[in-house]
Amino acid sequence: MPKRTTIGSWLEDLVALCFPDLCVCCNNNLYRGETLICMKCLHRLPKNDMHYEKGNILEKKFWGKADVERVTSFLRYIKKSDVQRLINKLKYKGEKEIGIFLGKYAAAELVDNDVFGSVDVIVPVPLHKSKYRKRGYNQSRCIADGMAEIMGIPVDEGNLYRAVENPTQTRKSTYERWENTKGIFELTDGSIFDGKHILLVDDVLTTGSTLIACVEAIREKSNAKISVFTLASA
Repeated sequence: MPKRTTIGSWLEDLVALCFPDLCVCCNNNLYRGETLICMKCLHRLPKNDMHYEKGNILEKKFWGKADVERVTSFLRYIKKSDVQRLINKLKYKGEKEIGIFLGKYAAAELVDNDVFGSVDVIVPVPLHKSKYRKRGYNQSRCIADGMAEIMGIPVDEGNLYRAVENPTQTRKSTYERWENTKGIFELTDGSIFDGKHILLVDDVLTTGSTLIACVEAIREKSNAKISVFTLASA
């Protein structure tokens, strides 16, 4: 048995030498035990820690617009940073495992929080079906799947849906983003969410207009409590 273990380790080292796993941030070789992001880059990611702070700057984006329990974001989105590169790879390059990995990493900090630890179901912000067909996946679902694995709660991707494919939000003002997202989401069956604490999950929070539209759609047909999590916030 010890001999077999030694041979197995030698083969693993040989494969790693020929086909090294590289950090998705710095492109350096990953050491044994590291996954996707090396410990140095992982430690360097700018975390928000807003889940400890009620009434934080992100929650204020929702005040007077949507009734939410809490709002938090895991990382600070800075242009030309590792966070931007990670989001771009997740969203546009098909690197879904980044969302799952960072979803797990974030959930490990949320699971023992009094508010976020009471969540019953995770709901990723949906893509319109035409965009889903083009991209092949929903990046918010990837994040949600990683979080669900750590938090031990289900993901519901079918009840909330995007009924309208709105134009891109890029280069729109705060008011234009709000106008662009009014009424674009629908809820199939409000009773599914009745009495539950929902965690809405998205990749990046900027003005909050998309998430506010989601909250409005859920509130219209159910009496659920809603909290919000995004992987990063601008």
